[in-house]
Amino acid sequence: MLQRILHLIVKELLAVWRDRRSRVVLIAPPLLQLFIFANAVTQEVRNVHIAVLNRDWSQDSRELISRFRMTPTFTEIVALRDESEIAPAIDAQRAVMVMEIGPDFSRRLAAGQAPDLGFILDGRRSNTAQIVEGYATSIVQQFAAERGVRAPPGASRAQLVTRAWFNPNLEARWNTVPSLIAILTALIGLLVTGLSIAREREFGTFEQLLVSPLRPIEILIGKTVPALIIGLIEGTVIVLAGAFIFGVPFRGSVALLYVGMIVYLLAIIGVGLFISSLAMTQQQAVLGAFTFQAPAVTLSGFATPISNMPDWLQTVTMANPLRHFLVIVKGVLLKDMPPDEVARNLVPMVVIAAVTLTVATWFFRRRLQ
Repeated sequence: MLQRILHLIVKELLAVWRDRRSRVVLIAPPLLQLFIFANAVTQEVRNVHIAVLNRDWSQDSRELISRFRMTPTFTEIVALRDESEIAPAIDAQRAVMVMEIGPDFSRRLAAGQAPDLGFILDGRRSNTAQIVEGYATSIVQQFAAERGVRAPPGASRAQLVTRAWFNPNLEARWNTVPSLIAILTALIGLLVTGLSIAREREFGTFEQLLVSPLRPIEILIGKTVPALIIGLIEGTVIVLAGAFIFGVPFRGSVALLYVGMIVYLLAIIGVGLFISSLAMTQQQAVLGAFTFQAPAVTLSGFATPISNMPDWLQTVTMANPLRHFLVIVKGVLLKDMPPDEVARNLVPMVVIAAVTLTVATWFFRRRLQ
């Protein structure tokens, strides 16, 4: 039995390696996506255009505007002449925010009162608008404090000192690259297993497998192990690229990371085998893989916090292996997650892997009948 499975594993690896299209799909896109997404996918707000309507034209108002110009977040500041230009600037997306400086701006500053100032934000880009508002408010508050503006009655005069744990410089890549390890590894696992049986059907070799001495469970094991090996290799390449090219720290245990990656890949491979059992062609298998990948990424907490989702949807995310592996990979890389925390996130993935592989096995056997 073991020898038959070993021969099938070698045959699957050779089939992937000898197929030029498979090599290109498995090697080029993941690396290309890693370099593109690591630089493009970020929750930071940069290169923002804002507009200013200055009604005061005092030294203080010009000094405040220069503070915005010196900030790397704001790359262009459009000067408006009157109120009629505010709406067109927002409508045409020439500016995310319009800062309106009132005519009493400098007088109120000299009197130690809150400055006459207002922000108009583009609500169509809600997340960017909120972040820009936070940046702008911080600049204005610091400027007002330097001019001796008194805090309102009852306001706290304590000075807050902020420290960011596990990512002291707030590097966006430290969050993005570990997430890409999980996302791209899942994509490879889905594609390898999704294309496997579909390729056999398309090339007409599936019937040869059926008349061979291999039992259905042996065929599934022979299809699972190559995908696991290829997924681990791809995951290792991405981890090394993250550490040596993008500078992402590796503070935790290598063994814990690979234990989590193996269980995670088994869960993904179960889904891939199920897709492959349904697909009649490789094109259908690829479409099925992307059909699963998109909602899995959306419900993983990669782009939006899971806590912001409705309660019923948070429950649905528990069946998503990507959600649990994201916690493990970020925890191991960035903060040396202890084994008990890793185990707590491994248990759901073990359950998911057992269910997906069992369902794939059952469905595969049924299709053979």
